Amino acid sequence: MKTEKRGSNWTAYYDPDTKRYFAEIMYTSREGREQYDYEITQDIYGRLGTFQDDVENERLIKSAKMTYSFENTMYGTLGPERTVWDEEAHEAMYQYEKKKEKNKKKAGR
Repeated sequence: MKTEKRGSNWTAYYDPDTKRYFAEIMYTSREGREQYDYEITQDIYGRLGTFQDDVENERLIKSAKMTYSFENTMYGTLGPERTVWDEEAHEAMYQYEKKKEKNKKKAGR
């Protein structure tokens, strides 16, 4: 199974060790940065990338449980600069990303 899918502003991951699915939506511009992390289902992961418009992929991701948000723009924040709703899920996604980067570095040797 493919363990990563990407769009213009989103990335979705499948961690085969924990059998969990995660997605991240990130917007970056000269006005600032916004990041939203979600724990998604296998069904959502399977449907991602099947839409012609990335807005539809983002809507699908947003239907899942949000685990983290970071919003910091030059116009002020839209909420707290950093909010974590689900520490355990956020940490599991972070650990998977670290593991993925470590494997990339090993493969590059």
